[in-house]
Formats: sequence, structure tokens, C-alpha cells
Amino acid sequence: MTYAGWILLTGILVGVTCGMIGALLVLRKMAMIADAISHTVLLGIVLAFFVTQSLNGLPMLIGAGLIGLLTAFLVQWLDSSGVQSGAAIGVVFTSLFALGVVLLSFVGDGVHLDVQHALMGQISYVPWNTWSLGGINLGPKAVWLLGGVLLLNIVTILLFYKELKVSTFDPKLAASMGIPIVFLHYLLMSLVSFSTVASFDSVGAILVVAMLIVPGATAYLLTDRFGFMIILSACLGALAAVMGYGLGVWLDVSIAGAMATSCGILFALAFLFSPRQGVVTKWWNRKVLKESVNHP
Repeated sequence: MTYAGWILLTGILVGVTCGMIGALLVLRKMAMIADAISHTVLLGIVLAFFVTQSLNGLPMLIGAGLIGLLTAFLVQWLDSSGVQSGAAIGVVFTSLFALGVVLLSFVGDGVHLDVQHALMGQISYVPWNTWSLGGINLGPKAVWLLGGVLLLNIVTILLFYKELKVSTFDPKLAASMGIPIVFLHYLLMSLVSFSTVASFDSVGAILVVAMLIVPGATAYLLTDRFGFMIILSACLGALAAVMGYGLGVWLDVSIAGAMATSCGILFALAFLFSPRQGVVTKWWNRKVLKESVNHP
């Protein structure tokens, strides 16, 4: 595959992986906790490097997963202790993220991990960081890592589809049916952590928030069907990646930034022209209704 092809494939995998999990976060009104986890996993990555002296996929996933769970636990604990929900997220998010940034300064210049890379990502470098087996180049590590996390997300959603659907729309009913609400909550937080760390090389800790939330928010404006919203969100994430790549190359700007911008463009179009909830659509329908009343 060509250099451009690897970049485009990586972007699409980021969009699909984050998009399908983002749909669940939007439906559960947990967008801000995703923002927090997308930053605090930096601490997990740095701690994993200190332990293993390696940036291989598995240690990073384990470190990010543990810190993601810790973030969700601390937010829930502070919230149940009387701290306002938004404040709890802010305290945990800033504290753990700041600690990760401080520890990151001790990593060293010889390692492909620094503050700029962690915050903004650099998808243009992804094709050069490859895996080899027996002298055979298997392609970029980021593609394999994203592919593995995407497969994990798909399998998890399929296995717990009914439980996720019931607990998302009616937690009390789910609890009365014996569905493990707490387990599903932390399972979802783990998937968010894995999806975030898999996207680090491509879009970084800041722009991954756009991939996690905006496609799901866009899909929410376009459909009210649970399963279709997950699929649509993944497709919108992939579309934003393709649009962003083209926009980034055309304007010679950050490709990751252009992908996030494309997410915003798609959301704006849905917000204005969605068949049911679009601002322009509602205005036009009111205008047509008013004219039909005045001129029967």
C-alpha cells in the first residue's frame, strides 16, 4: 500500500473505532467523561513505558485501560460523595492529565513520545512506524493496533447488545432485570480507554475527543434507532477521516486537525438540515404549514 493509503486507512480506522463507541457515550450522556479519559490515559501510557521501557501496543493498552477505569471510578466516587458531576470530572481530568504531562518530561528525547505528539498526534508519521515479522514488513503498528481495538469493540457490542440497549435507555429497568449496570459502565470506560490510546499516534489526546463525540452527536440528529445510530456514527467517522485527509492535503495543513474539522462540518450540516431535527428543516416545515393554513 502507498504512503497516502496507509494514512487514509489509519484515519478511517480511527473514525470507525471511536465513532461506534462515541454513539453509546452520547446516548448515555457521558460525553464529558470521554473527554476526561481521552486525556488521562496519557498517564497510563507513560507509566506503562516506565515499567516496560517499550511503547508496544499491549502494555499501552493495559496502562490506558487501568487509568481509564481509575478515572471513571474517581469521578463516580466524587459524584456520589456530593461533588457536582462537572466539577468531579474537572478535578480528576486535570489532576491525572497534569501528572501524565509532568512524568512525560522524564521520558527522554530518544523516544517517540512527547507532549506535542501526545496532545496533537501526527498521522503523517504513522506509515514509518511499522511492524516486521521474519523480515516481512506487516505495515504500520497503528493500523494493527486500531484494527485489534475495533474488533474488540465490535465483539463486545454484539455480545452485550441487548444489555447495553436496555441500560442506556432505562437503567432502572435494566437493574430490575438483573443486568449488571456497574459492569457495563466500566466495560464501556475500558473500551473508551482502548480506543483513545489506539488513536494517539494519529490524532493525539485532544483531537480524539472530536472523533469520539462528534460523529455520535451527528448520528443522534439523523436517527432514533439504537443499532443504526452506532453504525451511522461509525460511517460518519470514516467519512470525516476521508474528507479530512483530502482537506488537509489540499490546504497543506494538519491532517488530524482537518479530520476533526470535517467532523464539525458534518455535524453542522446535520444540525441545519436533519430531516427531523434540523433548524432549517423545522423552519421550512413551519413556513409550509403556515402557508397551507393561510391559503387552503
